[in-house]
Amino acid sequence: MASTTRNKSSARRTKKPTLAGQGKRLHQAEMLLNVTRKVAGIESLDEVLATLMEMTTWELTAERSSLFLNDPQSGELYSRFAQGNFQREIRFLNDSGIAGHVFQTGEGLIIHDPYKDPRFNRNVDEQTGFKTRNILCVPIKTVKGETIGVAQTLNKQKGRFTKDDLDLLENITTQAAVALQSTQFVERVKKTRQQEMEFLDVVSDVTSEIDLGALLQKVMGEATRMLNADRSTLFLNDEKTSELWSQVGEGLGAVEIRLPNHLGIAGAVFTSGETVNIPYAYADLRFNPGFDKKTGYFTRSILCVPVVNKEGNSIGVTQVLNRRGGPFTDEDESRLRAFTAQVSIALENAKLFNDVQNMKNYNESMLESMTNGVITTNEDGNIVTCNAAGLSILQVGIDEILEKPAVEFFSGPNAWIMERVKKVEENQESDIIMDTEMECGGETTSVNLTVLPLVSNEEKKLGSLLMIEDISSEKRMKSTMSRYMDPGIAEQLMGDGSQEDFLGGKSSEVTVLFSDVRSFTTITEALGAQGTVQMLNDYFTIMVDVITNEGGMLDKFIGDAIMAGFGIPVPHDDDEDRAVRAAIAMITDLWEWNVERKAKGQDAIDHGVGLNTGMVVSGNIGSPKRMDYTMIGDGVNLAARLESACKQYSARVLISEFTKNKLKGTYKMRDVDMVVVKGKTEPVGVYEVLDYHTEETYPNLMDNVNYFNEGVKEYRAGNWDKGIGRFKEAIQANDSDKLAQTYIERCKTLKAKPPKDWNGVWVMTSK
Repeated sequence: MASTTRNKSSARRTKKPTLAGQGKRLHQAEMLLNVTRKVAGIESLDEVLATLMEMTTWELTAERSSLFLNDPQSGELYSRFAQGNFQREIRFLNDSGIAGHVFQTGEGLIIHDPYKDPRFNRNVDEQTGFKTRNILCVPIKTVKGETIGVAQTLNKQKGRFTKDDLDLLENITTQAAVALQSTQFVERVKKTRQQEMEFLDVVSDVTSEIDLGALLQKVMGEATRMLNADRSTLFLNDEKTSELWSQVGEGLGAVEIRLPNHLGIAGAVFTSGETVNIPYAYADLRFNPGFDKKTGYFTRSILCVPVVNKEGNSIGVTQVLNRRGGPFTDEDESRLRAFTAQVSIALENAKLFNDVQNMKNYNESMLESMTNGVITTNEDGNIVTCNAAGLSILQVGIDEILEKPAVEFFSGPNAWIMERVKKVEENQESDIIMDTEMECGGETTSVNLTVLPLVSNEEKKLGSLLMIEDISSEKRMKSTMSRYMDPGIAEQLMGDGSQEDFLGGKSSEVTVLFSDVRSFTTITEALGAQGTVQMLNDYFTIMVDVITNEGGMLDKFIGDAIMAGFGIPVPHDDDEDRAVRAAIAMITDLWEWNVERKAKGQDAIDHGVGLNTGMVVSGNIGSPKRMDYTMIGDGVNLAARLESACKQYSARVLISEFTKNKLKGTYKMRDVDMVVVKGKTEPVGVYEVLDYHTEETYPNLMDNVNYFNEGVKEYRAGNWDKGIGRFKEAIQANDSDKLAQTYIERCKTLKAKPPKDWNGVWVMTSK
C-alpha cells in the first residue's frame, strides 16, 4: 500500500514541469515568434535565407547552417550565400546526398558520424577543407505538409545534436515556411516580369532590323543568350530550291549553309510544324552524328521550333543546341516559340527587303555590265537612268544626261529617235531599228536601237526604255572573232596595247583541266558516224558552257577530249576553286543529260577529269598559215596524266596536290596515292574529288572516306594487314568502292613480296 502511494506520488512529480523546462519552452516560443517577426518583414529571398541560417546556427550552437529550397522545374535543391560582393548559388539534384534523402523521405535525420554514412559526399569537405563532424537535417514543410526544401546544420559546438535540437529546427523551419514560400513567389514574379521586359526589349531590338544578314545574327545571338545555350541557328526556307539556309558569321567571313528542307531534325520540324525537344541527342535516331564527327562539336541537347508566319505557314526553323545546366525545359520551349512568333514578321519583312534589294542590285549590276547602252525616261519625258555603256556610247557625262528632257537631249541629227519614242508611247508596242546611225560626241556611230514601253502592273504608262547597241567596226570585229575563239581571248586581243604581249606568248600559273569520254570507241561503233558527231556536239555544248560559266578558257578539242585552262587570259584569286567547281558540274550535268539519253533509249556517257595547277606557257603557236592559241608545259602534261589515271583509280575527278594546296573552299575528297608519273622522278600527291555524289550515288560517303584515308596511311607505313582492315571497313560503308578493293589487292601483293626501301610511292608505267 505504501509502495503504491509512492508510485503515484512519483508519477505526479514527473508530470509536473520544472522551472527550467518552462523557461526553455518560453525561450523557444519567444525565439519562434522572433523568427516570424524577422522574416515577415523581408521581401528578398536571399535575405530570408541568410537570416534563417544565422538564427539556426545561433540557436543550435552549431558552426554553420544551410537552407535549400526545391526548384520543381529543374528537380534541384538550391541555396545562396554571399561571397564578397557577389551572391553565389549552389545546386544539386534533389535526390542526392543526405539533403536529397531528407527531401525525398520528408523525415529529419541526426547523423553523428557522417563519414560512416554512405549518403554523405565527402568530396565537398576535401574541396573546401571543412571537417564535418555531425549533421542535423530536417525537411521544410508547409502547414499543408508539402515539403519545399531542407534545412541542414553542421557541427554542434558542444556534444552532439539531440532529439530536442531536431524538434527545434523543425519548428523554426515550419515558422519560416510561409515567408519562404511568399518570397519565392515574389522572386518568381519579379523574375518573370524581368524576363518579360527583357523579352520585349529583345523583340523590339530585333524587329527593328531590316537587313536580313544582321537580323539572322541578332536572332541567333538572342536565342542563344535567352536560353543559356552554346549556340543556335536560324534556318529560313528557300522556296525556289526547297532548301533551309542560314548565314553564319558576318561581313566577308560570312558563310552560307544549306540543306534540303525535309532532311534531319530541322527538316522534320519544318515539314511537320511541330517542336522537337531532344534531351540526349545521341539517343535519338533522328540525330545525324556525322556533323559532330566532321566539325568536332559534341551535341548534347537540341531544341528545334518552327518559325510560323501570320498565315500559319512555316517559313523556317530555329535550332538551339546544348543548354547549360541540363536539357531544355518546357519553359524554354514556350519562350522560344513566343520569340520566333514575334520575330517571324520581321524575318519576312527583312527577307522581302533582301529580295527587293537583291533584285535592285541585280538589275543595276546587269545594266552596268551590259555592253549595250540602256536609257530610261519617266512619264514626264525626262531621262532618269543611263548605264555606263550608254554614257560611253553617247560620249557624255552623267550630269549631261540625267534629269534632262529627252526631247532636248535627242535633238538635231538624233531627233528621229524621239519620233520613234513617241510612236512607242502612243501604241505601247516595242520598236527595233537595225543598223542605223546616230551622232555621238560629234561622230557618227553605227547602232541597233530598241525602244520599249514601260508600264506598271496596273497598265499605267511609266515612260520608255531605249537600248543602244554599238555595232561599229571594232564591235563587228570582236563579234566575228568570238565565233572562232574564246570570248575572253577575243576581249583581251581587242584591248589597247595588249595584242603584242598576248600574241607573243607568256608564262603564267594556270589550273589545267583535261576530260575524256570513257569507252569512246565502243560508243562510236554503236552510234555510227552521224550519231557520233551529233552526240559529241551535244556533249561539247554542255561541257563548254560549264567551263565558261566558271571563267575558264576552252583551249581545244582533242577528239573526244577537252583541254581547258583557268587563270588565262584573265587570272582570278580562286582559279583552282573555279576549276574544281567546273569538274564537279561537268559530272552532274553529264548525269542529268544521261537521264534524257536513257529516256530516248540511248546509252549513258561517262568521262574522267584531271586537274593540275602549275606554270605553263601560253600563246599563239603554229605556222604563218595556221596558228592556235594554246598552252604547253609540264603543268599541262600532268593534268593529262591525271585524267588518264582516272581509269586506273576507278575515279571520275582527280586533282594534283598542287591544285589541292591552293583551294580556298572545302570539298569532299580522299587521298588517292603518291605517284611518280611516267617521265618524272619526283612523286606527286593525287586526290579524288567526290562532291558530285549524293547519298543515293555514294552511300555513307564521309565514313567511307575516313576509313579509306586511314587505310592509305597504314599502306604508306607498310602496315599491310592494318591497311587491308581499314579498306575493308571502307567497303562495308560503300560496297561499290572499287579503289578500296584495288588497294586491298596492292597490300596483299606487297605483303607477299615486301619491297625494299618502301616509301609509299607508286610508279606509273603508262601515260
